[in-house]
Amino acid sequence: QVHLAESGGGSVQDGGSLRLSCAVSGAPYMRACISWFRQSPGKEREGVASLYSLDQTTIYADSVKGRFAISQDNIEDTVYLQMNNLKPEDSSMYYCAASPSAGLWGGAGCLIAYPGKYRFWGQGTQVAVSS
Repeated sequence: QVHLAESGGGSVQDGGSLRLSCAVSGAPYMRACISWFRQSPGKEREGVASLYSLDQTTIYADSVKGRFAISQDNIEDTVYLQMNNLKPEDSSMYYCAASPSAGLWGGAGCLIAYPGKYRFWGQGTQVAVSS
């Protein structure tokens, strides 16, 4: 079993920054892929960024490339999502998810196009960006 707990959400103005944290516990092979997703009311869950924990390979959605960065602190067992130059369209509930890499490895990293394939999810943290 893998447990995830997100924190760090809040309200910022357009152009501001936030750092989300995801505290992770559980067997390493069960959380080889750790990713951030977001979902707004009435919209489908959208992949934001992924990290393959065994070699730190990352993948980003086009909409956040150059603005967001996913990283892992192995000592603290925490995965971060640094979000810079935030825009109103980034407002959403952000979720941390984890899963074994089987079925998720896309050759260049853990896929974020298939949220249904992730086995473990946190409760989410809200991000609001005002213009």
